[in-house]
Amino acid sequence: MKLTGNTILITGGNAGIGLAFAARFVKAGNKVIITGRREHALQKAKEKCPELITYVSDLSIPSERVSLFDWVTENHPEVNVLVNNAGIQQRFHVLKADAKDNWDYFNKEITTNIEAPFHLSMLFAPVFAGKENAAVINVTSGLAFTPLAIAPIYSATKAALHSFTMSLRHQLSDSSVEVIEVAPPAVNTDLGGAGLHTQGEPLDEFADGIFKGLKEGKQEIGYGSSVERLRMSRDQADEHVENMYNAMKHTIE
Repeated sequence: MKLTGNTILITGGNAGIGLAFAARFVKAGNKVIITGRREHALQKAKEKCPELITYVSDLSIPSERVSLFDWVTENHPEVNVLVNNAGIQQRFHVLKADAKDNWDYFNKEITTNIEAPFHLSMLFAPVFAGKENAAVINVTSGLAFTPLAIAPIYSATKAALHSFTMSLRHQLSDSSVEVIEVAPPAVNTDLGGAGLHTQGEPLDEFADGIFKGLKEGKQEIGYGSSVERLRMSRDQADEHVENMYNAMKHTIE
């Protein structure tokens, strides 16, 4: 995709990977809109990068996704790039989860990680198809290919988004819309809670690596350990999942 002169909407752009991408897109000469649930978090992001345009939206609610689409297309009709980055990660053991009385807690992970990017992609794709240059960038995870068993819903949602991204790419192959998948490894952010990813890849190095892949025109971009996982055989993937679970299962027991 071309890396300058775009108007870009990034979900979950107030922190972590989303904010790192936003800052780099701004520096490359793009107009960048970020959205998130918490206004104060968006304002903190804007303090770090004043050029950002912010919009408060809870993407787990369908009507708010439609409102976001309407606001962006009305106020920034030149929008031509969507980055589906917002995500929630929850770690739990199914034998200890209260799925009867606390399903809303678990379901929010599904609506945020699956419904939101599906819905937004389907809203923006017809608009983008009329542009000379456009792109949908879906941020999945290395866990889409080798699930982390202590985060079963997160891993499954990212696998679903990977599958959807492949289908979307084929359906839009005759249009001007590029469909790109970014599959991060563990990155040192606060995803899932502070301190859970301190051993992950440094955020700035990861973001620089992904932008190198975008510049090279790659449709599927991994980094670090996720590169290998994108192309593992089934037997290798099974072994990797087992080893990771055995190493981390004590954290949810």
